[in-house]
Amino acid sequence: MTKQGVRKSVGTSVLSPQEADVARLIQGDIPLTGRPFQRIAETTGLTEREVLSLAGGLRERGIIRKFAAIVRHQKVGYTHNVMVLWAVPPAHAEAAGKALSSFEEVTHCYERTPPFAGRYNLFTMAHFRNEADEVLLREMAAAAGVADFRVLRSLEEFKKNSMEYF
Repeated sequence: MTKQGVRKSVGTSVLSPQEADVARLIQGDIPLTGRPFQRIAETTGLTEREVLSLAGGLRERGIIRKFAAIVRHQKVGYTHNVMVLWAVPPAHAEAAGKALSSFEEVTHCYERTPPFAGRYNLFTMAHFRNEADEVLLREMAAAAGVADFRVLRSLEEFKKNSMEYF
């Protein structure tokens, strides 16, 4: 989508066989290795540079919109999750976001427009090993310079899957 809300057209692009191979492999779990694209290259018979180039080309053409990781925080002991909604003056949102993002418990931080309930414009997702630590939440608020916030606690987690197109 552009800023005006009009979807960018990717045209009637057809993927080459190599592009389809790379797209198929990067749509799922990426290998947990220091050089995941090298592993993908070995699977496809391409070089690591070719895999990265093909993926970049798909991104430039708008076929791939984003590349993201799914954090499986429970597997490393983070069992309590909270979404925190922060009411931040718009001119302070970037600085507050950087302060909040500096906490290791925060995995997502984004500005929402329009603001939720007319005032909560900065959202963070935080993960704790024990119940949401109220002391830590107050430290986060102080670091961001924000006094007005709401805490929404996760009651249930739904299955997370990558999109699959092939």
